[in-house]
Amino acid sequence: MCGPAGSGKSTVARSLEEDGFVRLSFDQEAWDRGLRSMPLEAADHAAIDALLRHRLIELVDQGRDAVLDFSFWSRAMRQDWRALLEPLGVVPETIYLATDRQTCLRRVEARVLGHGDDYTLDPEIAASYVDGFQPPTEDEGPLTVIRPHPRKR
Repeated sequence: MCGPAGSGKSTVARSLEEDGFVRLSFDQEAWDRGLRSMPLEAADHAAIDALLRHRLIELVDQGRDAVLDFSFWSRAMRQDWRALLEPLGVVPETIYLATDRQTCLRRVEARVLGHGDDYTLDPEIAASYVDGFQPPTEDEGPLTVIRPHPRKR
């Protein structure tokens, strides 16, 4: 999955999970550890990153399908995770939620910290996440773009 906060990644990732994929999520792992504020402290982020990399490799070794429910906000981050999979012969598909800025920010503002996919964010941080997001391009590898229709509230 790929998209800024509020783009709808977790909704799509959960639908893939219903189809048999194993969903790996920074947010859910942080929630399970009792962490309730974002962004994560560097040490917490590093520990979760290492755990999720290990889990992903285990899943690939088991022949299981996985969906990474992360923002993958930068080309460098996406390339880093692709490099992890390359020696295993896996070419991942990027599913990019190309949701407009206003919808993303509205969705983040409506969050209430009710579960692991519902972290609240300071409005300025949320805006910086959306504005700093680097959309993926086809030259990075297989790419599916989903353009969600904004819903009125």
